[in-house]
Amino acid sequence: MCLECGCSETDGVTIDGKPVGYDDHHHHDHDHHHDHSSGTGAREISIKQEILHKNNHIAQHNREHLAAKGIFSMNWISAPGSGKTALLERLIRDFGSDLPMFVIEGDQQTDNDARRIQEAGANAMQINTGAACHLDAEMIHRALHKADLQDCQLLVIENVGNMVCPTAYDLGENLKVAIISCPEGEDKPVKYPDLIMVADVLLINKVDLIPYLDFNLENCITLAKKVNSQVNIFPISAKTGEGVKEFYEWVCKKAGF
Repeated sequence: MCLECGCSETDGVTIDGKPVGYDDHHHHDHDHHHDHSSGTGAREISIKQEILHKNNHIAQHNREHLAAKGIFSMNWISAPGSGKTALLERLIRDFGSDLPMFVIEGDQQTDNDARRIQEAGANAMQINTGAACHLDAEMIHRALHKADLQDCQLLVIENVGNMVCPTAYDLGENLKVAIISCPEGEDKPVKYPDLIMVADVLLINKVDLIPYLDFNLENCITLAKKVNSQVNIFPISAKTGEGVKEFYEWVCKKAGF
């Protein structure tokens, strides 16, 4: 898959505009199925295990690094346009004075979102992934060693807009947060079950638009619970602030703030 979607192209990766060199961007073995046909109808299939072994090793280092500094971290994953950055802006403006935050922004290009976060009042660092469609633990490792985290208590990693590839990569976070938005359709949880299965939290954003959409919130929640009965769900609106305080208070309790 990586050769097909461009994930293996690493020349364009930058952190705060500076190129990052990788000998091996993914640091993992790919899942290769080798079909050795004998001509008799019998086939031998060899499957490599621990596909993400090296990534997970670096992720654990990230987790220990953050824990040593007393920093709680979240990895936000969604499709493009779900409102991740707008939600972060709302969190920062409403609660940033009480809880110092640092944001790592992942996008293929531009520093637009990092500048939005800074304008909202939080420190931010931009990672541009070039052709890669997700962040990995190595990118976060390098960013953490460049970031000024002295006053940070909450780190939010806003992943590249993609509901598929980022789900497989542990970045060293304490929580995976899935975000969908009402205009995307109430069946999003069952269309992209891998994200819901790994998520600790599901934010259903743009609930202020429900009166103008063919969207059944209760059905969306039911579908999400069918995929992952343990996922915590918060209907939310970055625009009006609905549900944001409840989510913030839940995170603070989870983190022990």
